[in-house]
Amino acid sequence: MTDLERTFVSIDLAALPHDFLWGTATAAYQIEGAVAEDGRSPSIWDTFSHTPGKVAGGDTGDVACDHYHRWREDIGLMRRLGTNAYRLSVAWPRVIPGGDGPVNPKGLDFYDELIDALLAAGITPSVTLYHWDLPQVLQDRGGWPARETAEHFAAYASVVAGRLGDRVNHWTTLNEPLCSAWIGHLEGKMAPGLTDLTAAVRASYHLLLGHGLAAQAIRAVSPSAQVGLVTNLSTVHAATDSPEDLAAARRMDGHTNRWWLDPVHGRGFPADMREVYGVELPEHEGDLTTIAAPLDWLGLNYYMPLTVADDPTGPAPRARQVARPGVRRTGMDWEIDAHGIETLLLRLTDEYGARKLYVTENGSAYPDVIRPDGTVDDPERQQYLLDHLAACASAARKGAPLAGYFAWSLLDNFEWAYGYDKRFGLVHVDYETQRRTIKGTGYRYADVIRAHGERGRRAA
Repeated sequence: MTDLERTFVSIDLAALPHDFLWGTATAAYQIEGAVAEDGRSPSIWDTFSHTPGKVAGGDTGDVACDHYHRWREDIGLMRRLGTNAYRLSVAWPRVIPGGDGPVNPKGLDFYDELIDALLAAGITPSVTLYHWDLPQVLQDRGGWPARETAEHFAAYASVVAGRLGDRVNHWTTLNEPLCSAWIGHLEGKMAPGLTDLTAAVRASYHLLLGHGLAAQAIRAVSPSAQVGLVTNLSTVHAATDSPEDLAAARRMDGHTNRWWLDPVHGRGFPADMREVYGVELPEHEGDLTTIAAPLDWLGLNYYMPLTVADDPTGPAPRARQVARPGVRRTGMDWEIDAHGIETLLLRLTDEYGARKLYVTENGSAYPDVIRPDGTVDDPERQQYLLDHLAACASAARKGAPLAGYFAWSLLDNFEWAYGYDKRFGLVHVDYETQRRTIKGTGYRYADVIRAHGERGRRAA
């Protein structure tokens, strides 16, 4: 028996509920293309990717996977994988090109037809309202550092939920607000490409305010909606046992995890991190209650652990990542630690009292080669998938209310500032021809899904 086979049979599928959602995930700007078709306006990612030097290889999302025209084929791929759920995002600039104001009928029509086709295929749609593609016109008016953007986001959420809420029950307000705020406004490595701590902190606040306002808006037009927030979290380890490194790990945990989890669970923004940032929050009376709108579920995006050392003269949070020797790494140069996903699922359960959890993204990038027989064999990605699924099942066995897993990603796609060089897909995409080829990991995922279904049928 190979290592992959041993890991496969070790997954405790009995720990996962019979109605478990087995899904894949994508994001609009990463796959849709058609950036100037049918009334869509530019987003901050159109601007960022067309700015020289911002994206590897000068790549843009102009065409991406051409999903806007090939979505029927992509639903067919989901059916071949045997998935019963699909996490997609709606492009704000496609639906409301001006950011606020008039709705673009053709933009809504696209998602309307897509949702109907998913349901006809027996696939549950899980809709994310914001996966980083802010309309550029709103960025020009202040972007997320401005309170008005949160209010416009709620209005946009009302429009989309009003149109799709009769068929979509599973809603995500924001995807990974950490990336929007810290990487986009503090580190400058993502759109809008700023390096301004004050702007970053204000953006973080208004993103969470937008989440709360959008949750209210969705529920107002679709009372039965299940509304959640997707966070990207990491386990954090100190590089040494020195007091300085231990304090740095605490700050990094605040920066990466607690800053996002505490407010939405009614605990307010962590006092220690407010001191670290030294930026006055743009608080209005009642905001913290809005931000802490009840969550029907919480999404975990997990890719890697963080090991950090003290960096007293560095930028907030004054902690720098260090590489641990001898640890396996993905093609992104990210450390691999499947146990971390179990640790985080249990932390969300025990420390934050999560009622329902989904792993909304998890995956790995490696270089892929199409073999002469037309197949893509990717044993490292397969091992990553199976190890993390085994850790998820272990967390469920220990009490985590895990209700679904969404592999990142259905397709190779535009991987943000990395361009097209990094491939996370279960399906290989030839960007010249748009030919899709299911990889070994896709078939392996299908085997797990089938085995879970067969086990459920035997139990019944």
